[in-house]
Amino acid sequence: MQAADLSLPVLCGQIIVGGFDGTALPDRFAKSLREGLRGGAILFKRNVLDLPSTHALCSAIREVCPSELPPFIAVDQEGGRVARLRGWFPALPPMRLVGRTEDFHLASRVGKHLGRALAALGFNLDFAPVLDVDSNPDNPIIGDRSFATRADLVASLAVAFALGLEESGVLSCGKHFPGHGDTSVDSHVGLPIVHHERSRLAEVELVPFRAYAQAGLGTLMTAHVVVTSLDAKVPATLSPSVCTDLLRRDVGFRGVLFSDDLEMAAVAATYAIEDSAVLSIRAGCDALLVCSNEDFQDRAHAALVRECERDATFRARCIEAVDRSLVARRKRPPRPAPSAADARDIIVDVESLGLLGEIERRAAMPDRLT
Repeated sequence: MQAADLSLPVLCGQIIVGGFDGTALPDRFAKSLREGLRGGAILFKRNVLDLPSTHALCSAIREVCPSELPPFIAVDQEGGRVARLRGWFPALPPMRLVGRTEDFHLASRVGKHLGRALAALGFNLDFAPVLDVDSNPDNPIIGDRSFATRADLVASLAVAFALGLEESGVLSCGKHFPGHGDTSVDSHVGLPIVHHERSRLAEVELVPFRAYAQAGLGTLMTAHVVVTSLDAKVPATLSPSVCTDLLRRDVGFRGVLFSDDLEMAAVAATYAIEDSAVLSIRAGCDALLVCSNEDFQDRAHAALVRECERDATFRARCIEAVDRSLVARRKRPPRPAPSAADARDIIVDVESLGLLGEIERRAAMPDRLT
């Protein structure tokens, strides 16, 4: 089944990846998945109390979806301070420590074994790695989430990490295009503005994204930032100049483009969810994150349906987006271990590798220039 074969409500529903409250699948969200009105789910700390309930939740999401529409089951599991699975899941340090080793093989191993543990639980998408270059010490949101302050190291290490993830059956998602590293505002609470010229972007910010695209990796996420040399009027997520002209035609990315969460203040303070949903798809996004509010998810869905009914060109854009998304999901569908006990065995095996200690020891060695 291709996107053009889907009913209009299902076509538009497959674009939205939503979040919800609780450690069990809510009836309302389950109904949306069952009817094809969501393309998947993103889980947060509020959803992942322990291993058995997380395995059960991922299994429930997978099982309720139509077989021809496998879902994205996603999580932000970068390591360090951005890790939704904690306490009972293998701990990883900030990726800056991996960067200090300058060891691409180690970065690949970290991605591979993180992917093994995530796949065992039922995840098929990790919103990692961060492709931003840490070029601003006043940045409140990136910092040690970035592999390095050098664009070439970020590119090589992040691509190695992402290839490791995907080898284990979990899609990677590089973020945040076209670069969130040189900002001093957190886009969760405000709108960052980047004033660099295109030549500087090409030399620094875009280097990791080009490497990621050239490696044929799965998905990217936008940044809710205004880059004045690209489009001074709207955030990158809503800009065709960024999401289509730059990313598709210049950088050459062919995978799935996710919006960052449309509930974040950088977008939501100015745009109603109906408007940001339509503008993101027009710009070139393929999947929209609406991470908390199910009412907002429904409103975004209704707006996409209305716009498709009004504009055949927009409907064609939605078909293109969902076709891209389905290719990725069918290539790496969620495949949880048969039982929570089986998942635990895999996670214990990953923990036994001692990656956290190895990274910390090697990162402490002198003469690292990241």
